[in-house]
Amino acid sequence: MKLKTLLLTLFTLSFLLFIAYRIKSNSQAKGDNKQSNPSKSVQTLNGFVAKEDDFSNIIAVSGSIEANEQVEIRSEVSGIVENINFKEGSFVTKGQTLFKVNDIELRAQLAQAITKRNLASENERRAKLLLEKEAISQEEYDIASAEYRSSQSQTQLIQAQIAKTIVKAPFSGKIGLRNISPGTYLTPTTVVTNLVSANEVKITFSIPEKYAHEVSVNKQIDFTVSGSSENYKAIIYAIEPAIDVATRTLLVRAKADNKQNKLFPGTYANVKLPLNEIKNALLIPTEAVIPIQNGKKVFVKENGKAKEVQIETGTRTEKSILVTSGLKIGDTIITSGIMSLKPDTPINVKLVN
Repeated sequence: MKLKTLLLTLFTLSFLLFIAYRIKSNSQAKGDNKQSNPSKSVQTLNGFVAKEDDFSNIIAVSGSIEANEQVEIRSEVSGIVENINFKEGSFVTKGQTLFKVNDIELRAQLAQAITKRNLASENERRAKLLLEKEAISQEEYDIASAEYRSSQSQTQLIQAQIAKTIVKAPFSGKIGLRNISPGTYLTPTTVVTNLVSANEVKITFSIPEKYAHEVSVNKQIDFTVSGSSENYKAIIYAIEPAIDVATRTLLVRAKADNKQNKLFPGTYANVKLPLNEIKNALLIPTEAVIPIQNGKKVFVKENGKAKEVQIETGTRTEKSILVTSGLKIGDTIITSGIMSLKPDTPINVKLVN
């Protein structure tokens, strides 16, 4: 019994000594690793040295292409379509007859009105002769004269309505698809077709109000459209006189040549508007900027550690952003790992272009 207790005690002591030895060995190994590789905890990040450069200030905005002139063709009077004088998709000239509405009832009304006018004219002539002979009063003559003028106006009104039964092109352009056939009953609400003049097109776009003083009439812009790599040019010809208070933007309109009919009204345009060129500008990569509640910030390297700096910026391009305050020439700006980076973290910086 005593031998068994002695063996159990020796086994327990041996096991405890083994555990103590392992703990001590691990602690020494960690200490040796820290001494042999003291820079293991220092992060190596990509960076960029801030420098001056000339900056062609160009803003990119979205716009829309519109026809130079565009109108929905309708009839001003109701009636049956008598004939259609245009082909869908064809070019028509200003004043060309597009279609005619049946006017048989109006012409009957006109004949009746002309008869009344002629009778009123004769009554007015007779009343004038009688007035000169003092056979009737001035009041009786005035009544006859008023009836004549009224019948004359009625005749002119019916003639105007008959003229409206012939619908003509208000300007030269390309006619669209028609929505009627001969025999269709038209009302003024019926859209017959569309007429578009697109030898020139308008490009309408909005710019932020802070650039309003940098845009002017006769300035050239570049734009592209979806599905084409071709670069088009347009000239600004009109600017809205006031800022839109809802969007804080200024509406601008330019005009471009479209004689080859490559540009279709209704499509989007990607507009590049050149502003003033900035000399000795400070530009940094866009990936270095972190949006925060009160603006933007970046991390710079200072004394081997990361430092947080709040900045103010201007125009942004696809790759760079203009810094107006917060940084100075020669600052090393961190461009990688910035979302998890903390201030005062030891860092090494690998400079990239």
